[in-house]
Amino acid sequence: MPEMRLTSPAEIKALLERHGFRFSKALGQNFLIDPSVPRRIAEASLADAGTLALEVGPGVGCLTAELARRAGKVVAIELDGALRGVLAETLGGFDNVEIIWGDAAKLDLAGIVRERAGALRPAVCANLPYSVTTPLLAAFIEAGCFERITVMIQREVAQRLAARPGTKDYGAFTVFVDWHCEVKRLFDVPPECFMPRPKVTSSVVALTPRAEPPCDCADEALMFRCVRAAFSQRRKTLSNALAHGLAGFTREEVLAALSAAGIDPSARGETLGCAEFAALAGRLAALRAT
Repeated sequence: MPEMRLTSPAEIKALLERHGFRFSKALGQNFLIDPSVPRRIAEASLADAGTLALEVGPGVGCLTAELARRAGKVVAIELDGALRGVLAETLGGFDNVEIIWGDAAKLDLAGIVRERAGALRPAVCANLPYSVTTPLLAAFIEAGCFERITVMIQREVAQRLAARPGTKDYGAFTVFVDWHCEVKRLFDVPPECFMPRPKVTSSVVALTPRAEPPCDCADEALMFRCVRAAFSQRRKTLSNALAHGLAGFTREEVLAALSAAGIDPSARGETLGCAEFAALAGRLAALRAT
């Protein structure tokens, strides 16, 4: 029996009809119909026989199959139980693929890896639903066990991940990702590569977790409190945003810390990089230590 073409619109439609599947807008289901895209994503993941590849949202399994041909093991997490029969048919020929049915945002990803990786190197490779991109990326990073995270996401989110201080796309999540990972945008994927066709362009990005943070920080938790406060009201100056959003510190302490860190109190939060936020947190921590 010839191998099913998992990016052929005709074969996908026939497959879904056989299993009575209907697309869910709530789950953001958009299946790839350009065979070059899952192949390029899998190649970009650098998966090989020594890799445990974690995928979220396998859909009909086109990227899963590409990963299974490269990786030692693939663990795919799927929320939509209506795809059980579909994935049993499309991936049944691979003995190195395991499907976990559940919500990836609620699962213990590090625990899943510990139980299954053995000597394999864990990595993420996935076409993420647009609506849950940010929490899933945060979960991958916070799991602290993946050597590479290769994902297809909405292009606007990719632009935010790779944004530099002082640009309109730069925000609190940019700082969080930059603190933990090196980010590289790889290529864009236009709407016509999907069924159904989304209204936006997608981008594939690779995140490589850092062995060490990009700079020293005396109090990382306090640094991210500063980040959240600075971006909670973007139009306010740093002194005002921090004075209102940084509980436990007076305006005078905020101004003293900004001055000691060499940061203009009239600047906006989006002009600060990781080093400046780390310096500010260090000065605030020092004030509290005296």
